Amino acid sequence: MAYYGKCIETVIEQLNKFKPEKDIPEQFLEAASTSLQTLSPQKQAFILEVLSGCLEYRKLLAVVVDAFYVRAGWLCRRADYNLFEVICYLATFQLDELGFQLFSDIIRSQPLDKMCKFLGFLFNPLSLCSWIKDEWSLIYETAHVSENWIDPLMRWQPEVQELIKQLEKVMTNQSPLPKTKAKVTEPKEFNLTVPRPRAIPVPEPVPVMTKPKPIPRSTYHPPKEQEQLEMTRRYNRWKAEELLLKVNIEEMRCAVPRSRGTTLVQGSEKKLQLRFMPRILKTPKLTFYKPNNVPVKLNTAAILREGSLYQRQVEKELQRVDKLVDGAGDFSEFLEWQKKMQAKDQEEALAAGECRRLQGKLSREEAILARQLLRQGNKQKADQKKEETAELMQQCAERRLQEERSMKELVEQVIEVQKNVKVAQMKLLKGRRQIVQEVIEESRELLQRTAEAAKEEQKRRCELIAQHRALETQPMRKGKLVDLTQIPGYGLEGEMSVVELRERLALLKETQQHKEEEKRDQIIQAKRARSQGLQNMVEQISLCRAAMGRSAALRWEQKKAQSAAPGPPSQDHRVLELRRRIEESAAERRKQAASGPISAPRAPRPKPRAQLESRHWVELQQSRERRLRALQRSCVDA
Repeated sequence: MAYYGKCIETVIEQLNKFKPEKDIPEQFLEAASTSLQTLSPQKQAFILEVLSGCLEYRKLLAVVVDAFYVRAGWLCRRADYNLFEVICYLATFQLDELGFQLFSDIIRSQPLDKMCKFLGFLFNPLSLCSWIKDEWSLIYETAHVSENWIDPLMRWQPEVQELIKQLEKVMTNQSPLPKTKAKVTEPKEFNLTVPRPRAIPVPEPVPVMTKPKPIPRSTYHPPKEQEQLEMTRRYNRWKAEELLLKVNIEEMRCAVPRSRGTTLVQGSEKKLQLRFMPRILKTPKLTFYKPNNVPVKLNTAAILREGSLYQRQVEKELQRVDKLVDGAGDFSEFLEWQKKMQAKDQEEALAAGECRRLQGKLSREEAILARQLLRQGNKQKADQKKEETAELMQQCAERRLQEERSMKELVEQVIEVQKNVKVAQMKLLKGRRQIVQEVIEESRELLQRTAEAAKEEQKRRCELIAQHRALETQPMRKGKLVDLTQIPGYGLEGEMSVVELRERLALLKETQQHKEEEKRDQIIQAKRARSQGLQNMVEQISLCRAAMGRSAALRWEQKKAQSAAPGPPSQDHRVLELRRRIEESAAERRKQAASGPISAPRAPRPKPRAQLESRHWVELQQSRERRLRALQRSCVDA
């Protein structure tokens, strides 16, 4: 770094001597070369090259440096003007030749704060692409400026931004300038009184630990009630699935016609039996029974919540009875009307489902007719597509031949360029090797100097450590003894000795224990009263549950009787119209198949048709299963 710093300093000195009003650049360069005869030829060539470049592109460099002083460098000295010109010249014209490593070494040899400011201003992409490019275009052509100067600067953006961050870190981590050593204070020994001997404290009694309670059996063994509930749940599920299986089989027998549906119903019966076969039957050793009056454990929140629910229901019932006594009307008429409307809605829903099924059949008949026309159109389109693809393939083959010829010409040109590039690279490598050797020699000298300075610093630290240890080994006076029964005598209100303070603290602990015991007794009594209230509420809940279960069973019997009654056949005009249209389309399709001028469509395979019908019936079966499960849940909840 010192090597490049000296070179840059000589360039700045020569630029300071140059006066554009009097001196001619060629004569000035000759005079400078004669004055630099004492330097090595490598240094002399570098200095003269940089000096000539700064003089040749002085107008371009002045645009950037003047703008830097106006916009960002208010605090920079005017004497550093030539320094910024040299850095601008190296970054703009010599960065590709020098290489980024050599350029960063030159930057580090200069003041870091000034370099950070100037590089951040120069390599700002907004400035390069806007006003710098416009100002340089006034002096040179725009294409030459953008190709030779602006584009290389934009290409070196990431490396330069990383260099700026490294310089900022170095600036923040720099140690402050060494201050003048102040006069060392001489330590003096404190004049302390001799402490009194400490009294031996009274040992505290060892607390007696209470025996822990044994671990209950319910921690590792589940309760019997849970097993009983699981068995009843499985039994009820098996019963419900058996009932659902019977209902579904009867419905499918009624829905499917005998001519084509006998085999389908038998197959679906087998599938449903396998599907709804209870898993309990696979274990022959288990016995199933329906236990009665299984107790269910409830926590406090559940008991209070259910008790308040039944209490609200009782209050509502009492209010309804009071209103009836006062002369209010009954809801029987409204309930009858509601039942009629629900039956009407159910009939409409069944008619709509039948309409959807018939529409599907009608669309199938229409699709068979439309398929013939679609096949003919597809055949014509396929022929046209084949002709177009043949033409496109011929055009692609011609393009490939032209591209191969152009690629051969490009390869020959690239080979010629690579031969010239290798010669230039060999020359550049020789110059760089010489520079690297000089840098290595300078770094060795710097390492030797730093090693000597580190040895001196280590010796000084060892001496200081020895002095500190000698001070630590000097004998120290022991502390004075303390009498715990003596009052300090500071003149404070309520002053007492340590022994008296301990006795008072012991009395306070005893009073706190008495208060805690009284509070514990109150809490136990409150818990007993609360548990008694919860027990009474549980009894009321069990009575309410029994009454609600009886009413739910009655409602379920009524619904079952209503659902068992067969409904009248559907007489909706939409259903009749759809059936008529299906018969007409089927007759038309048979006529076209019998006439034979148009090629009849390929008959659908029996397997996919059977699969579609079976899928339709399975979906219908699943929907009915969902309805039955919803009814069962509503009954259980009620």
